[in-house]
This record gives sequence, structure tokens and C-alpha cells, in this order.
Amino acid sequence: MPEGPSIVILKEAAAKFRGKTVRKATGNSKLDLKRMEGRRVVALRSFGKQFLIEFRGFSLRMHMLMFGSYRIDEAKPVPARMSLEFDNGTFNVYSSSLKYIEGPLDEAYDWRADVMSPDWDPKLARKKLKAEPSTLVCDALLDQEIFAGVGNIIKNEVLFRIRVHPLSEVGALPPRKLGEMIKQAREYSFDFLEWKKHFVLRKHWLVHNKGTCANCGGPLVRAHLGVRKRRTFFCENCQVRYP
Repeated sequence: MPEGPSIVILKEAAAKFRGKTVRKATGNSKLDLKRMEGRRVVALRSFGKQFLIEFRGFSLRMHMLMFGSYRIDEAKPVPARMSLEFDNGTFNVYSSSLKYIEGPLDEAYDWRADVMSPDWDPKLARKKLKAEPSTLVCDALLDQEIFAGVGNIIKNEVLFRIRVHPLSEVGALPPRKLGEMIKQAREYSFDFLEWKKHFVLRKHWLVHNKGTCANCGGPLVRAHLGVRKRRTFFCENCQVRYP
């Protein structure tokens, strides 16, 4: 599943379609894609793991789920979920969820929750976390209402960076550690963005999909943890479990 930084890259790659008119909209989606034909793209935006194509009065929300993908000015040898043709190119989407959002996007989204947004509000994140003291940190980091854009890779790497065990409860974290988790959720996301743009993201993984701890050299634990049962990599020796 693409995480927030990957959606920012998509937004940047599709920037040439901003201000352009959809000449043809096709695909195997059950959505009425024809609604977009003849409509001009007002803006291209992202919120967490969602890519948003904004028109006047409504927007198209795209979520790539676990196996979604896209192609610009080229096509895959499989039917597209959506294909938008513009005068200056084509935007093709595969295996993704599509939905229309009515009205202004600023009424539908609170940009303060998006870790990649200039409106990101760490104080709001702290307030939401304090309201859920019994939540495991491995679940809290994946909560899109708190950390929109954070996915499994970011979760694993952030918890290793701050040396916190994934089964720690939010309410048990010392205030300093809670602050570190909030700060690193954003900072690692921007590191992720730069590394992915330069095709070196995997080289910087310290725990995700790894077997040996980069800090102590001991074995890493791999388990499916939390209510979401997502793959989690961590070091029992280096990451403290609170309390």
C-alpha cells in the first residue's frame, strides 16, 4: 500500500494535468467516469494515502489500496480502472478505489492531520493520542485520523528510531517519547520522500524487512501485531516496552 510520500510523488508527476480539461474518461470502474469529461482540473492534491483530482463542485478521490498503481502517458497490458485523456497526455489507474467527493475539499478534510501537509499540527496529534491512552503505539501510528499518510514502513522505522517497542501503550509513554514519536512520524516521512525520489529508499531501511538489528547486531523480531495485524519488525533488546 503506497504511503503518504508516494502519493506526494504521484501528485508531482501528474502536475502537468492541472488546469487541463478531461477530453475522455474510460475504465472498468463502476463509477460514472463520464462525469469528468469536459471538466477542467482545478487542482491536484493529496491527503495521507489519497490522491485527489479537484474539479469545480466535486473531486475524484483515488486510493491505491494494497496493489494499486498508475501510469502517465503509457499503459499496462491490463484493463485500466480509470483512464483520463487530456490534450497533453493520459493518466491511467489500476487496481484502485475511486470515489467522488461532493463540495469543497477543505470541508471534507482536516489537513492538519496529514503528516506531509504544511498545515500539519503536532499539537493536534498529541491531543488525539492522549485521548486514546490504551492504544498500542503500533496501531496509533497507522491511525489515519491522527497520522494521515503513515504506513507500515514508516511505522516500523519510526519506532526503531525512537527505540520504542511496538506493543507499548500510548498512555505509558513518557511525554518526551510521545513527542519524539509525533516528530519522527513527520520527519521520517520527508526522509522517505527524498530517498524514494532518488530510488534509494530500501537502502535506508533499518528494521523493515530486515533480520538483524542495525544497532546491537542481535536478531530482529517479525510479528503481526496490533488490531490491524500488520507486519512489524523490531528489536527486543533496543526498543523499550512501556510500561
